[in-house]
Amino acid sequence: MTSSPVTGARMLIVFALFILGGCASYRNQASDYYNYLQRGEYEKASASLDHTKILSKSRNKLLLLLEKGKLAHLRGHWEESNTFLNEADNIIEDGLNRSGNFIAGTLINPMMSQYQPESFERYLVHYYKALNYIQLGQNSEAVVEARRISLSTFALQDLQKNENKYSSDPFAYMFQGLIYENNGDANNAFIAYRNAVDLYLEKGGVFYGTPLPAQLRKDLFRAAAAAGFMDEVSRYENIFGSRYTPEPVNPNGELILFWENGAAPVKEQQDFFFSLLAGGDGLFYFRDNNNFYNIPLDRSIAGSSFNPADVRSFRMAIPRYRQSRSVFQNATVILPNGQVNMEMAENINALAVVSLDQRMGKELASALTRMAVKKIAEAAVRPKEDKKTDNANKTEEEKKKDEKKKNTAEAISLGLQLFNLASEKADTRNWQSLPASIYYARIPLVPGENKISLQVQGRVIEVNVSAKPGMQFQNISSFNN
Repeated sequence: MTSSPVTGARMLIVFALFILGGCASYRNQASDYYNYLQRGEYEKASASLDHTKILSKSRNKLLLLLEKGKLAHLRGHWEESNTFLNEADNIIEDGLNRSGNFIAGTLINPMMSQYQPESFERYLVHYYKALNYIQLGQNSEAVVEARRISLSTFALQDLQKNENKYSSDPFAYMFQGLIYENNGDANNAFIAYRNAVDLYLEKGGVFYGTPLPAQLRKDLFRAAAAAGFMDEVSRYENIFGSRYTPEPVNPNGELILFWENGAAPVKEQQDFFFSLLAGGDGLFYFRDNNNFYNIPLDRSIAGSSFNPADVRSFRMAIPRYRQSRSVFQNATVILPNGQVNMEMAENINALAVVSLDQRMGKELASALTRMAVKKIAEAAVRPKEDKKTDNANKTEEEKKKDEKKKNTAEAISLGLQLFNLASEKADTRNWQSLPASIYYARIPLVPGENKISLQVQGRVIEVNVSAKPGMQFQNISSFNN
């Protein structure tokens, strides 16, 4: 018994699409790299990163640069880190190929489009670049990076069109203030600290999971007084209900210590099932099986020949964040003459979820457009039934030709349906070497060598620093190990 060409074609299509359908999430495809990274095996992580196939794609160049920049930073290769992060920053600043993104994201799936960074990822590029410059002794370049935080804020605010969505970041402003203060610029330091504090106050004192740090209040008062803005000191005394008490400058200097805790949340796929239903207003709406979403159809995607029956019901893939539970919840700095508690400055776990939730409408609209285009394409190649009267007047030869055309159309239609089913994937990419949260403390130093112990729930991390006037910066990363 031999199979027909159409049957054989169907089998090949099913087999090919079975392989395509097995395409894993971004995290699964890059799991070796992230596993090495979180175990602190940076040499192996570097080798694995160079051989991670998904990151070798041109559409993922930005993500690869971000990962290479962070990995080099963890290894203490400050200049190399900034080489990668500067290139990444240029890609972000110049913008990406929007039309190419739309075509790939609409016709196939968003994983095929160029990687678009999350808003908080843009701020953290500046954070790591500035830390690199400081470690290299290039404080003027760090100040330039601090100024670019404001430019990123303006760009994101313009992108959000003044909607009540995440675009400004108090951690970025606070870090900006520290850089200005380190450069002796009390005026701009105060403005940055004030911007950070005001963002907290607008949110009732807690910004997306991060309470207003007590240290930030102190920095605000000190910078305002140093800049001569005593009216601002009085204003914030009234807001906080507390009095500012000046403290003498420590001649031995301070250590600004950042503790990067845990691992960033991971994007994964969730599936929704939608139907296209007629509304009472004559329009058509996409409605999910739980009746939670009711989104109007954009008729422009199909033109005047659109037939609602072509769309019917379908499965749609949408990304969501799975937060990684941090093993460590707090840390304390033990000093010869006391202790300092680390305060949370950035909750990336919370920010990631909020950022995605705020643009869920856009994600859904894009995915629904993608599915509608796919369904319309399926309908276009679906074989049409001949009228009985037309078929009765045809010769046997014509009937055989029509049957062959019908079988071919069925095979193409089946293949397209299977391809659409297999290619419906959510975009599960994100900069996953980031921490889950960032804590910080200003630590007064004593003369000579300072042996500082960071106690993290039973684990001790030693930091050695020599006293000198002014501010010094260090950051420590501890993944969930």
